[in-house]
Amino acid sequence: MMLAGKKLVITGVLTKDSIAFEVARQAQEQGADIVLTGFGRTRRMTERSATRLPEPVDILELDVNNPDDLTALTADLRERWGSVDGILHAIAHAPGDALGGGFLQAPTASALTAFQTSAISLREVAVAVTPLMDEAGGGSIVGLDFDATVAWPAYDWMGVAKAALESVSRYLARDLGARGIRCNLVSAGPIETAAAGGIPGFDGLAGAWQSQAPLGWDATDAAPVASAVCFLLSDHARAITAEVLHVDGGYHAMGSPLPSLSSGESTAPPLTTPA
Repeated sequence: MMLAGKKLVITGVLTKDSIAFEVARQAQEQGADIVLTGFGRTRRMTERSATRLPEPVDILELDVNNPDDLTALTADLRERWGSVDGILHAIAHAPGDALGGGFLQAPTASALTAFQTSAISLREVAVAVTPLMDEAGGGSIVGLDFDATVAWPAYDWMGVAKAALESVSRYLARDLGARGIRCNLVSAGPIETAAAGGIPGFDGLAGAWQSQAPLGWDATDAAPVASAVCFLLSDHARAITAEVLHVDGGYHAMGSPLPSLSSGESTAPPLTTPA
C-alpha cells in the first residue's frame, strides 16, 4: 500500500483511457484518498469515468485559467482534509491551429493559449495546493510531459508548451524544496487517449515507438505510466525532485534508425571473441 493514507488531487480524468484515470485507479488500490477535478462541458465525462473507479470519489470544479476556481479549490481541500499530500497535473490544451504543421502561421493568441493552459497552469495548481502541503509537512507535485528535447512533426506549439512545462517544473522544485515539496514530471510515450486523438499524425508517432523502443511500447496501456506517477507521489520518491522520468520503453535514448544499405550488408563491425 505505497500510498496508504495519502490525500491526493487528480486532474485530467476524461475517459477510462486517460492516463489520469489509471493514476486514480492505482492510487485508490494503493490506499490513497483522492478527489478528481473537472469543469465545463467535459465534467460529465469525468463524472461518468469516476463511476468506474474502485471507490466512489468526489469531483471538484477546476478550470486552471479561472482564478476563482483555484481559490475555491484551496478552500474546499482545506475544509475537506486540512492538508494535501500530492497532486497530479494532467492538463494540456492547444487550439487546433497551433498544431498540425503550421508552426509559422499559427496565431500568436493560440500559441499563448497553449502556453498558459499547458505550462503556466502547473504553477497555478502548485500555488493552490502548497499551503495545504505545508500542513502535511511536504508533498509531491507530478505533471505529465511529452519529450520536449526535440521538435516533433505536427506537435508545434504544444511542443513549445511542454518545453516550458519542464522549465516551470524545475523552478517549482527550486522554490518549494525547502518546504519539503517535490516537483517532477513523467515523460510518457504516446498513449491512445481522448487528447491524443486531437494530435495530427498520432498513429504514425505511436507506430514509430512500437518499432524503435527497446522495450517495445503498447499505446493502449497507460498502466506503466500511472505506476511511475504513483511512485513519484509516494514517500519512496522523497529525495527526488526536478526530475523528468521517461516512461517510454527507452525510445527517448535511441537515435534515428539508419537507412538500409542497398547491398543489405550491416554497417556494424564483425563480432570477435577473446582468444
